[in-house]
Amino acid sequence: MKGMKAMFIVLLRFSENKAKASQFMEGHNEWLKRGFDDGVFLVAGSIKPGLGGAVLAHGATAEELATRVQQDPFVVEGVVTAEFLDIA
Repeated sequence: MKGMKAMFIVLLRFSENKAKASQFMEGHNEWLKRGFDDGVFLVAGSIKPGLGGAVLAHGATAEELATRVQQDPFVVEGVVTAEFLDIA
């Protein structure tokens, strides 16, 4: 529901630009650290086998989380596409 803080799974699936991941890994890791430091990210990890990553997030609205995900260098540079799963 719009405006409600909920729990989400964010799937960051590699795109055709996967080969560029190493160029933006440091910025991506800094983005993840900010999410943990802000208390929004609970868990993050890789989707096996080499398909991308996933983040379990909470304490943010869908809009706030979407804004945060748009700041990930992997998203900005088209290394991954983001999919949001809203957990009720």
